[in-house]
Amino acid sequence: MYQKRRCATLLASDVILLVLLLVLTFFLIPAYNSGTPYSSLFVVITAAFVFLSISMMFTRLRRFFVDYFDSKALNTGETSLLTKFIDRLRFCYSLDDFYEIVADILEKEGDCSVLYVDRSKNYVLYNSPDRLTCAESTMEALELNFGSDWKSGLYYMGENFGVVTTPKSARGFFLVNGNYHLYVFCRYTKLFEPMIFNNLFAEFKRFQSRAQTISDLSEIASLSKEWQQLADTQQSFLPPEMPKIAHLSVSAYYRPLVNVSGDYYSVLPISETKTLLMLGDVSGKGLAAALVMGLVMNTVKILENKEDLPNMIRAVDKAIKGMKLQDKYTVLFLGIVDTEKMVIRYVNASMSDPLIITNSPGGYRIRPLTSNCSLVGIIDLDDVEVSEQKLFRGDVILMASDGVSEVMNEEGVELGDTKLYKDTITGSAKKHPKEFIDDVVNLVLTYNGNKKLRDDVTMMVAKVEG
Repeated sequence: MYQKRRCATLLASDVILLVLLLVLTFFLIPAYNSGTPYSSLFVVITAAFVFLSISMMFTRLRRFFVDYFDSKALNTGETSLLTKFIDRLRFCYSLDDFYEIVADILEKEGDCSVLYVDRSKNYVLYNSPDRLTCAESTMEALELNFGSDWKSGLYYMGENFGVVTTPKSARGFFLVNGNYHLYVFCRYTKLFEPMIFNNLFAEFKRFQSRAQTISDLSEIASLSKEWQQLADTQQSFLPPEMPKIAHLSVSAYYRPLVNVSGDYYSVLPISETKTLLMLGDVSGKGLAAALVMGLVMNTVKILENKEDLPNMIRAVDKAIKGMKLQDKYTVLFLGIVDTEKMVIRYVNASMSDPLIITNSPGGYRIRPLTSNCSLVGIIDLDDVEVSEQKLFRGDVILMASDGVSEVMNEEGVELGDTKLYKDTITGSAKKHPKEFIDDVVNLVLTYNGNKKLRDDVTMMVAKVEG
């Protein structure tokens, strides 16, 4: 029914657009032939302008109706069950989390039977407590029909566990990703909107990759003690290189105190004119901080709407609390640079150092991006506020962990409190972000007396280009 309504809406909009085009042509041609004082070029340009305006209006109208029908189809009826399952799956980080939502949603709410199998060993990882999934005959039939060489994808099951091509005659479905098979036996599979299955399969693959990464981090640390491998795995979370962005140059610096770190940063283009900048610092050191760092990076990466900064903060907060690690939290800066509107919208969750260095008639001056949110992951969050500041061509946005500002000289004076620090960053603002970072890093090392640093040093600098 959903597909028919959707197609009918699109067809109706196309017909209306065609009728308007014919009406436009019908009225313009007589006007052109009647000897009006308007030139032929004027008539053509006017017609093109009107037609393009109408086309843009109908394109937006079509997109609105498509989004409306998609949202309604995914969030009503039986399909809403799988939508709810997918939403919970986005924040699963372990098999225990996965089994919990299978039980809560698919079994209790959906009255489905579930079987999760590692097909390389024919080992049952999870099965619902019912006759169907506990029966040896079920396992034997599935093993015979769908072996370890079965290609990754989503498939529908009919009677006797055979594959059928459409959900209309299906009695269930199964997902295959590598050697892992997830079977869902559901007698009303035909009532699910088909478009939900692709979303489910994509999220299932992301969950497996995420869970495997976290499992690998834990296993490397607890069993092999190969910290360099752990550091390499953690490094893979960070951008290997900065993306090329129109009117915005970005550089970063990352120096962990030991092999692993709780510092992190990312640059995520949202559109041609909007870019998400993120930099944060997890409390503490070692494995726990590294795990939370990877968790935060992954949580932000998988969120679809990267312009909703409050939701992003709440998602990170929920993910950290879900790990149940004692006394772990993060300070975090999230900012969206819009080079079209020339503004930065941001949430500063207790980061001490974000600032804008802007040129003025009296020389470069510093505008702080002050904290407007509490620590994330350890206390209850109030309403998350989004602040905004104007940007100008040539502005430099500096984000840094406290390893920069809190480095001390022999007298115990922190660098961030000195005129030397302010003079350095304002004096380097005219340079490229990479050169700017080099100047600050050299200052940090010199100010510390070239001794061993006491904290991670992480910086990201973005410059608004003309």
